[in-house]
Amino acid sequence: MNYIGSKLSLLEFLEESINKVVGKNCDTFCDLFAGTGIVGRYFKTKGYKIIANDIQYYSYVLNRHYIGNHKELNFAKLTKEIPDLKSIGVKNRKIFVCNYLSDLKGVKGFIYKNYCLGGTKNQTEPRQYFSDENGMRCDAIRQKIENWKEQNLISDDEYYFLITSLVESIDKYANTASVYGAFLKKLKKTAQNNLILKPAELIINDQDHEVFNEDINKVAGKIVGDILYLDPPYNQRQYATNYHMLETIAKYDNPKIHGKTGLREYQNQKSLYCSRTQVKKAFKDLILKVKAKYIFLSYNNEGLMTLGDIQEIMSLRGKYGHFTKEYNRFKADKSENRNYTANKTVEYLHYVVCENI
Repeated sequence: MNYIGSKLSLLEFLEESINKVVGKNCDTFCDLFAGTGIVGRYFKTKGYKIIANDIQYYSYVLNRHYIGNHKELNFAKLTKEIPDLKSIGVKNRKIFVCNYLSDLKGVKGFIYKNYCLGGTKNQTEPRQYFSDENGMRCDAIRQKIENWKEQNLISDDEYYFLITSLVESIDKYANTASVYGAFLKKLKKTAQNNLILKPAELIINDQDHEVFNEDINKVAGKIVGDILYLDPPYNQRQYATNYHMLETIAKYDNPKIHGKTGLREYQNQKSLYCSRTQVKKAFKDLILKVKAKYIFLSYNNEGLMTLGDIQEIMSLRGKYGHFTKEYNRFKADKSENRNYTANKTVEYLHYVVCENI
């Protein structure tokens, strides 16, 4: 998924830098602005117990699967509806179930009626986030998953695996330039292809992990870990508006929507870290609350807080330092629409060795 602030290209830098600071007796890694779970997934493969959190529900879904699920899924109860599943080996059942869902006949549900041209052409605000066919396929798949859950034919683990697979798959067919703050006037080539549900990656290990869907400043004091990694928003872009489409597919709650983009209500998901006037207070509050041996913060040189702001606040907990890495900027819009037009930016990994937990 092409995601604002993704650390996919910086994973090795993060690991190398963190390993230079932390001791060998660290078992728990906390990713408290988890997003798509890229960082948590990476450190999960390194043997850590992961504690992940994000205020967005679609992010919770992704992390509930990528982080929370750590054993093979057998879909045992689903054999009641799909008898052929009995003859499929356990490791291949995820693929079989996804193929079954991909073959469903499309239905004109909430996504089709509100985010596809066929369903909105006679409305005041026509929308074309997906082709008509893919909107109906998405509705059919999402409704079937919910139906299975209501009938107790799938477990919680299987439920979040399937929704994650849908969120990850549908994103590849979206008629957008990158994020969901706008859609394109004409269907691009990838959006014209028919949606195929691809099974999301399952990382198997022996650890039990924890995943939360909370405002981290409200629950920070309850989370205890060895390594605490923070990757808050850097600028004034609210993730709730840029990924509202994924939120609606994940929740499938038929929300009231408005405007050209069909935006759902998101007041309770607004991040203080996107507010120039509130970010320093929120960050200081968080740093003083969290319980960890080591605190790391990813932040770039164009963020709302200055290098001085961050050093001053993090130093309240102990010995401060930082690492830097230049990388290519994420682009979700045209250069002339952005405050910063350089092709590269500098990523800081700030850290503090806490004097007390």
